[in-house]
Amino acid sequence: MGFELFEKGSAPVSSVPSLTIQRRGLMSLNDAAFKLLKEPLAVHFLWDSEQRLIGIRAAAPNDLNAYPTRRQNQAKGTGPVLIAGTLFTRFIGLDTTEARRWAPELRDDTLIVDLKVEGTRVISNRERSRRSSAQEKLDTED
Repeated sequence: MGFELFEKGSAPVSSVPSLTIQRRGLMSLNDAAFKLLKEPLAVHFLWDSEQRLIGIRAAAPNDLNAYPTRRQNQAKGTGPVLIAGTLFTRFIGLDTTEARRWAPELRDDTLIVDLKVEGTRVISNRERSRRSSAQEKLDTED
């Protein structure tokens, strides 16, 4: 049998907290993860290099080390919460050539992402469409 796994790629289960590190380092939290942090206006990034853990903790928006949080659709206040994480991901040396998703856990008011666990590769609908077109072209050439 030639079964192929369908990779849903984009939308995670909304009730399960998730953090996605997109290509080039932009981070997004789904509602469940954002609510665990109590919906802060800004966050701190924390890094444990020995354990390879990322920590995200609520911060005061006027803190010089804080990164603001914003909804993808600011006008409606809906969609995932975006955080500019490019400088942070560079600082920790994280490969962000592919988007990846993790299911973080809350420990002492800090959302923890364990990078020792490989994140799930995220495939956008545009990428999936390009792959399908490329595969169809290959199939017709055979």
